[in-house]
Amino acid sequence: MNAIVIEHVKVSELPEDWRTRLHAAANACVTVRIEEETASRETTHESAENPLFGMWQDREEMQDVKGHVRKLRAPRF
Repeated sequence: MNAIVIEHVKVSELPEDWRTRLHAAANACVTVRIEEETASRETTHESAENPLFGMWQDREEMQDVKGHVRKLRAPRF
């Protein structure tokens, strides 16, 4: 697989949409990696047909997935 890696890119030089998603300081530097995605849309659709897909959707902590994952990872950092 071919990939392009660009190191030491200032966040302020990234496209606006990327900057908003990144939530980093404008003077911070990041590494940008661009590569072709390998999963097709058909594969994603097939996973939705799996009976286990969405099995946790009714759990209270899954209402805020990002917050839940952040809480799980907090002890590591």
